Amino acid sequence: MGSGFMGKLSDVLGGFATKVNSLRYIMVIKNAFSALIPVIITGAFGTLFSAMVFDAENGLAKIEFLRFLAELKPIASSISYVTLSFLTIYAVFLIGIELAKLNKLKGVFPGIIAVMSYLSVTPTIYQFLSDDKNILVENVLAKQYTDTKGLFLGMIVAILSVELYSWLGRQKKLQIKMPDTVPANVSASFSALVPTIITIAVMATAGFVVKAITGMYAYDIIYHLVQRPLEGVVQGLPGILLLMLIAQIFWVIGIHGNQMIKPIREPLLLASIAVNTEAFESGKEIPNIITMPFWDMYMSIGGSGVTIGLLVAVFLVGKREDMREITKLSSAPGIFNINEPVIFGMPIMLNPILAIPFIITPLITGTIGYFATATGLAAKAVVMVPWPMPPIVNAYLATAGDLGAVVTQIVCIIVSILIYLPFVKISNTTQQKNS
Repeated sequence: MGSGFMGKLSDVLGGFATKVNSLRYIMVIKNAFSALIPVIITGAFGTLFSAMVFDAENGLAKIEFLRFLAELKPIASSISYVTLSFLTIYAVFLIGIELAKLNKLKGVFPGIIAVMSYLSVTPTIYQFLSDDKNILVENVLAKQYTDTKGLFLGMIVAILSVELYSWLGRQKKLQIKMPDTVPANVSASFSALVPTIITIAVMATAGFVVKAITGMYAYDIIYHLVQRPLEGVVQGLPGILLLMLIAQIFWVIGIHGNQMIKPIREPLLLASIAVNTEAFESGKEIPNIITMPFWDMYMSIGGSGVTIGLLVAVFLVGKREDMREITKLSSAPGIFNINEPVIFGMPIMLNPILAIPFIITPLITGTIGYFATATGLAAKAVVMVPWPMPPIVNAYLATAGDLGAVVTQIVCIIVSILIYLPFVKISNTTQQKNS
């Protein structure tokens, strides 16, 4: 009966997963944010060097003969600024290009269409208070429109503008025909002329109308009604645990769980680490507990399901030869948080015994990590480290050298081993009964 239920569940969730993954905008957002990760990591390492090398109080620059390094801090600061403070612009550009590929459009020009459209609905004035006077600065782009706060509006505008541009490009009446003697690249730019003018005019008009009717810019509406509430949900422990639970259930039926939740997880958790990095760089209070490195440090140690605990548990009490062989093969990739060999080789997929600890372990370790961070035992993550970074090292680097985070991660690993141990013992007995 159990296997029948698992089979039905697999069919239902499998069909749902196929539909979700085939949605064009889900694919576009996933691809764009995957391409953005090097930008975020570059910015993070700029911040890491700024704090641990060039800082005169806490970094290497405090050593007398290395004091000259403090003079180089602007280099690291500029790297952090051009990556993290312009994340929305880069995301909009990449979403434009990814959507254009699906629409069979070549080149990067649709990315420029997306960026122009986003900027056309974004205010270019900035008001601030100085000596009790309201000062209005014109022809500037405030930072909140280019950093992570503009992400959701940017995603919406990029999709709408490129879809409109693609549709206009297919209308024969709007294409400007050039003589055959004109070079192909010149001809292509002229055929894009009318769709470009109409697209930007429509988007700019839409931005104007929204402001005229509501008194607010499109940015304010989307950020306060959509992005901020979503950030609030994911910043709470229940929200992140629910996201992890969904991912784990998909893994158990043989579908890549992280790919399923990526369109929700990536914009929010990458944005939250970028905000932390900027705050750390400028010496402000770090706002976010839950970030992309938090997920990797406490909820995905050794890979999804915190399977580092399973590998150690098998080495300790595993008697089945097949499980021990898979564990030996999976240990090296597991150090770098790659655990497909465990999930599909052990297997955890469609295995009612190992599926239970696989689902509950990251929920427990995530809770431990959350409360350790919330109480100040572990520092909040401020550096986006690549997900294949081995445990211990990733906790140390992500928190810019906090030993509390390292200790917390070690506790999470021990807890994961203790959770997996009884289930490995049960697996031993089922094998003996079968043989």
